Amino acid sequence: MSESAQEAHAEGQGSVAGLPVRYGQIDFDYALRLSTTPEEEDGPVWMVNLMRYRHTAEYSDGRESSLSGREADDAYAPLESLAAVGAEVVFFGDVETQLLGDLPPWDRVAVVKYPTRRSFIDMQERKEFKEQHHHKDAGMEATIILGCQPFAHPEGPEIIPDLDQVPYPSTADDPAVMVVHVIAFDRGDSDLEQSVEHMTAYQNHAVTVGVANGVRIAGWFNVEGTIVGDGRQWDQVRFNAFPSREAFMTVVMDPERLAVQAEHRETAMSDTYTMIVRPLINNIANSCTEELR
Repeated sequence: MSESAQEAHAEGQGSVAGLPVRYGQIDFDYALRLSTTPEEEDGPVWMVNLMRYRHTAEYSDGRESSLSGREADDAYAPLESLAAVGAEVVFFGDVETQLLGDLPPWDRVAVVKYPTRRSFIDMQERKEFKEQHHHKDAGMEATIILGCQPFAHPEGPEIIPDLDQVPYPSTADDPAVMVVHVIAFDRGDSDLEQSVEHMTAYQNHAVTVGVANGVRIAGWFNVEGTIVGDGRQWDQVRFNAFPSREAFMTVVMDPERLAVQAEHRETAMSDTYTMIVRPLINNIANSCTEELR
């Protein structure tokens, strides 16, 4: 077990490697997997971050601060530590609208691709990371961090229209957006396999409607673990790029898609978040290319 994992177990849910964590529950079993996966079995992991900020930063040492929670997290931004372990921010954006999932209302979504699971742990043991972490703890009200692996998505129709030929292309007033779905499959009345079959039936129909309106699948991921969260179990995260909000609403209101959604998608899920995100960094599709070959 790594030093940070040992300290996490010894000190409890409030800290990792001596760093205070007030913004979520740590899954120590997944932390152990990240730190002990054999080198020959290890490989890239995509960490999907959902972030909710405090209105005003609250530092654990009691200092007064005029920073907002967002500003404190910006001061934390561990770019040096990420670069040192070979990690890359492949997606980053502000949540404009949260359509499904009431609490908490998320402010940002980010995805970091790490070259190995172990490198995620190595980053947190770096001196400069520890020195900056108090800003994250002060600014973050809640976060969910999901360790993910990409999976192949449906191919869709043979003929895919150019984005400037779709009904509602991007404009200066209505630019492109990313719609992010965080999904927990129903494990209640039906087993997991049946829920996945329902979702597959839904997506096979929805992809046809979506492609006609310019939708491009940027990345679909299976969740292998939740390193920080609120105790809920999540199964998938899907990133679907739309040329505009109007294109998204056209797909949402399609009557045939709505019927299939009621029959299959709503049956498949026990919990979900759906967010319209304005991307500031968007390299998520390219980040998955090699793994999906």
